[in-house]
Amino acid sequence: MNEPVNIRELNDLIASKSNFSNMIRSGMDRRIVGQKHLVDSLLIALLCNGHVLLEGVPGLAKTLAIKTLAQLVAAKYSRIQFTPDLLPADVIGTLIYSVKNESFEVKKGPIFANFVLADEINRAPAKVQSALLEAMQERQVTIGDTTFPLDSPFLVMATQNPIEQEGTYPLPEAQTDRFLLKVVIGYPDKEEEKRIIRQNIYGTPEPVIPVVDPKEILEVQKIVEKIYIDEKIENYIVDIVFATREPSKYGLADLQSIISYGASPRASISLAKAARAYAFLRGRGYVIPEDVRAVCHDVMRHRIGLTYEAEANNISADEVINNVIDKIAVP
Repeated sequence: MNEPVNIRELNDLIASKSNFSNMIRSGMDRRIVGQKHLVDSLLIALLCNGHVLLEGVPGLAKTLAIKTLAQLVAAKYSRIQFTPDLLPADVIGTLIYSVKNESFEVKKGPIFANFVLADEINRAPAKVQSALLEAMQERQVTIGDTTFPLDSPFLVMATQNPIEQEGTYPLPEAQTDRFLLKVVIGYPDKEEEKRIIRQNIYGTPEPVIPVVDPKEILEVQKIVEKIYIDEKIENYIVDIVFATREPSKYGLADLQSIISYGASPRASISLAKAARAYAFLRGRGYVIPEDVRAVCHDVMRHRIGLTYEAEANNISADEVINNVIDKIAVP
């Protein structure tokens, strides 16, 4: 059950922390042209302490956006370039024998950071991808017989290229389900493209200066956890998720042959968390249906399995989500 909360006090508290998101947005705007949805999605992931998967063709500033966000936060950052010859030890670390001490010592891998950029994550084989599972879910890493907790905040921000299939390994459902959001990035418009040209051929980019520290992020995350979600909103979230599992019960019988499996319970949890973060970015201490609808596609598109019939008819998960949102009554 929701604990009683004073909405007015919470709104005042959120207003006092509004500078947090404004400074990050301002810092991102100095390096990233356009891509407002991408920036908002990264902020939502940061506020929820969740992981984000960015999908888009090359050259859309996916890596630059993640790197810039990490630089704006005075925290430890590491980048892992996923390749077919990568090994799990290259990600989490391994035991190395020390001749001097005549014992094995732990050599920690790049996963031990606050922000981990998993660049082109679908280029590494399954055993490397699975090495991330424990870190992403339990926020700990086991090397040998020892388990090491990871520092907070801990975010895995991964990128993947959807147009290349050769030399890639599609992420398994268990892996994608651990990402809070899957954000699909599109091309910039003409005016943004011209700004990108000017920014890259005249002068040098401005240096990125940290504007927040990890302690402040943790404080804001605690505020986001206090944002009020009414029981009607909880029912709305559950109905959206259940409509992907049992579409015929919600008047969506046409989707029965299109959906092979529906969204998991993590989808319900992630919808609630992301909606809270979205409400925070809008300066509210409570969640409204529009918050849920705003984050629904990013939260659920990677959690719905489509049948061969859907693929043959070029029906995407986003179209399924549109049908579900249009059908479920708004509280």
